[in-house]
Amino acid sequence: MIDRLFGLLDKLLKHLTRKKISVTFDDLNRIKPVSPIFGLDRGTPIARYYIEKFLHRNSPLISGRILEVGDSYYSKRFGGEKAESFDVLHAVPGNKTATIIGDLTDPATLPENSMDCFICTQTFNFIFNVQKAVEGVHHLLRPGGILLFTVCGISQISRYDMDRWGDYWRFTTASLHKLFEPVFKGRLEIESYGNALAATAFLRGIAVEDLPNQALLDEHDPNYQVLITVIARKEPYAGPGIQNGTVSLCEMS
Repeated sequence: MIDRLFGLLDKLLKHLTRKKISVTFDDLNRIKPVSPIFGLDRGTPIARYYIEKFLHRNSPLISGRILEVGDSYYSKRFGGEKAESFDVLHAVPGNKTATIIGDLTDPATLPENSMDCFICTQTFNFIFNVQKAVEGVHHLLRPGGILLFTVCGISQISRYDMDRWGDYWRFTTASLHKLFEPVFKGRLEIESYGNALAATAFLRGIAVEDLPNQALLDEHDPNYQVLITVIARKEPYAGPGIQNGTVSLCEMS
């Protein structure tokens, strides 16, 4: 109840403080964005709209011991009563909510076989050694554990991240398949969200609330991959008495 109240208050505050500069979609002479911070100062960024749609659709997978990068906002929002615990990963000390200080590119800093679900949103764009990071994700998950993952395909530079640790990559569904397939070996679902309108709005810093028809964001054009999502499953435990994730009756007797 308290979380819901804070959520409503947050939405009200954003509505009251949202910048009211009007948006003209056919202004081809404008060289500066409507918002330089992805539309955060105007409402909901386009990418966040897609992230939350993806997590809501896959909320039944968010359960058990749940890990998230930076904070536990999405874990608590979409995991709720299905959670055994909420953990927060941060790369360096200083985040008071972090329960794990570790580097995804260095498995030695990460707890092995420990998480049922890892929500990793908008993180790999800012990691240079992304192949090692995929291996780190796999290292974290328990056998049968699930990764819910998002990255930007089309985006401006994140100046905040660039000035602190770097903004290195933009991805496609093809590049993510090449990254994840050797580690997760086919246990993958990769999708993209976006279209020309969504890409244009996101690059110009236009918020969801600025659009005359938000439903247009749900039209999918695979040539404009604003957000790319991955569901990856770690292989089930295949030790003695377990075949394809199922306990043998003879082992139980």
